[in-house]
Amino acid sequence: MNGTGGPPPVPFVMLTDRVQMIDGDYIRADNEWDEIAWVWQQTVAPKGCKQEIIDGVVMVTPLPSVAHSSVAERVQRRLYEVISDDWGIYQRLALAVPSRLGLYVPDLVVVPEGELRAGDDNFVPAGKAQLVVEITSKATVGNDRIHKAAGYAETGIPLYLLIDFLAPGGPTSTLYGEPKGDTYRVLRAGRYGAPIALPRPFDVALESGDFPQPSSAATTTSTGTEITVDSRIESRANRSPTP
Repeated sequence: MNGTGGPPPVPFVMLTDRVQMIDGDYIRADNEWDEIAWVWQQTVAPKGCKQEIIDGVVMVTPLPSVAHSSVAERVQRRLYEVISDDWGIYQRLALAVPSRLGLYVPDLVVVPEGELRAGDDNFVPAGKAQLVVEITSKATVGNDRIHKAAGYAETGIPLYLLIDFLAPGGPTSTLYGEPKGDTYRVLRAGRYGAPIALPRPFDVALESGDFPQPSSAATTTSTGTEITVDSRIESRANRSPTP
């Protein structure tokens, strides 16, 4: 237990040799990405919540709704029927986007399994993903539509499927592709319930008519929370601790 009666803090694990502890209270990092990634790793969130970094800010979002979880499971099940045996589909895998000070945890991501053994124990480079899927809630809708879409495009992820429960006029499904810079082109868009056709290498139609309908409860989840970093670990790469 910690001094406030909560769970113990996450034990420190060195992300890179460029991050140093100073007197147990400060860190010194060679760059801002190493620093914010260290802060993300140290953040203790409520059980089941998702921790991400969006534009350099550590964000914590609540558990998804039942409809949200059910849609993710159905998409995952269908994708497993068509992907290569050496690819995997993950619901809690962190993708690193250092150029945007981002660390995103998509609702689904398809990644070659070998990439999970090739790098950091905490995340993989976002550019290794073949497909990402986000399902919006009030806690994530702005990030899913704007910030994460730009980050996914910038790292060259070929396909981004956005299932938007909160779209004006009713839920929609939009498939983005052909990334250029931080922008995707819309490949297909339609109302929630219409088939979602994914191109090669998936070459499959997701029958979203079988997806559960989002209820009002599913679209009124709590808003995300910005974690305020303790001033003891706010040091920049060129900042020394005050005696």
